[in-house]
Amino acid sequence: MTTIRIFLVLLLTTVLAASFALAAEGGNPKKGKALFKKSCKECHSSGGVGGEMSPLSKTQAQWDRFFETDKHSKNPDAIKNISPADMKDIQQFLFDHAADSDQPQTCG
Repeated sequence: MTTIRIFLVLLLTTVLAASFALAAEGGNPKKGKALFKKSCKECHSSGGVGGEMSPLSKTQAQWDRFFETDKHSKNPDAIKNISPADMKDIQQFLFDHAADSDQPQTCG
């Protein structure tokens, strides 16, 4: 009976860890916030070409889908000066401060 409980606890822990692995990881959210303000706000503010967007615009799952679908593929010039590492930092910032996160915020 104890072995089954230990197995179930380990299984549950593994499942939870795997679900977090799907989320943004490895980025620096503080750097991502600065990069978002510098590189993204121009197009993603009120009246901007890309439409208003901030961390609060989406839930964590929606941010994951946003980056999985590569929304900028239609306009690659918009992100031509953003390295993959910088994009990961931006993604981490948006994910960490999404509408359903522990610390939701705008980038203002």
